[in-house]
Amino acid sequence: MRIAVDVMGGDHGCGVVVHGIKLALEAHREISAVHLVGNKPEIEVALAQYHCDEKRIHIVHASEVLTMEDKPLAGLRKKKDCSIVRAVELVKEGKADAFVSPGNTGGVVTAATIRLRPIVGVERPAIATVIPAPQNEFVLLDAGANVECKPLHLAQFAVMGHVYARDVLGIARPRVGVLSVGTEDTKGNDLAREAFRLCKHLDLNFIGNVEGHCLFANGVDVVVCDGFVGNIVLKTCESLATNLFGWLKTELTKNPKRMVGAYLAKNAFHNIKRRIDPENHGGAPLLGLNHDVFISHGSARERAIMNAIRQAMVANQSHITAAIRREITAANIALGVAKSEAA
Repeated sequence: MRIAVDVMGGDHGCGVVVHGIKLALEAHREISAVHLVGNKPEIEVALAQYHCDEKRIHIVHASEVLTMEDKPLAGLRKKKDCSIVRAVELVKEGKADAFVSPGNTGGVVTAATIRLRPIVGVERPAIATVIPAPQNEFVLLDAGANVECKPLHLAQFAVMGHVYARDVLGIARPRVGVLSVGTEDTKGNDLAREAFRLCKHLDLNFIGNVEGHCLFANGVDVVVCDGFVGNIVLKTCESLATNLFGWLKTELTKNPKRMVGAYLAKNAFHNIKRRIDPENHGGAPLLGLNHDVFISHGSARERAIMNAIRQAMVANQSHITAAIRREITAANIALGVAKSEAA
């Protein structure tokens, strides 16, 4: 397994990403090579800092960085030698099997889509984020790659999310739902209602519309929506998870009686905090391309980078690209029949 990693795009600098790569290499001997793509002098300093002299590490110099402030398409046109582009090219040229980046999300989506191309039959690739709930985990897609979508896009997101939940998360028969404002067939805007109609024709465990309160009640495994709604849901969940424990700490330290109760419940709080930690997965796959691409949060620390690399390995070993290719082909046939019936 060979992985190309953009080491320049994260918020915390090259060193954090390099340290995460070192942890991944220590944990996974099956990784045969990691290409560290970025500014060579900075990478060499980071490797020395973390005493990393792994033979499996290869430095690929990139003279430019696509920053979080850069507009994706304009930035890629201007910075043709940026680390995102160079890493994607390694995958395209067959020198790497997967690409991981904590960099500019729009830049990763744009560069990967243009150079790696969507699977034949896939209209739009989608970011699939795994979100923990009390009794399960669910896949949310699209989480931000496509702000404006058509019903066909959402139907294909349902297929791709189904494959990821089944083959990577190990859910035998994932429950798939369209995020809407009510569970009834007639609820939602035109996009949600038409996506509902299309999904009913697919070979999925489609449970219909799901509302926001269903997400954390073990009611669904794959949640489908456009990238505008999905990104709002994701960032709201992230913000709540980040601030919840600060809120609890404030309340639980207001008087000695509460402090005793907090001490007695500390293991429960620790378990919940560990469960909702976004670094457990480390990255979200960009599904629907001909190669495996994982996008980490810009604020990702070492453990998140390590786990993003692990997720890329699992996806590659699960052959999800081939599975998506097969199931999208079958879905498009079914959706063509559905379109004919509607006409």
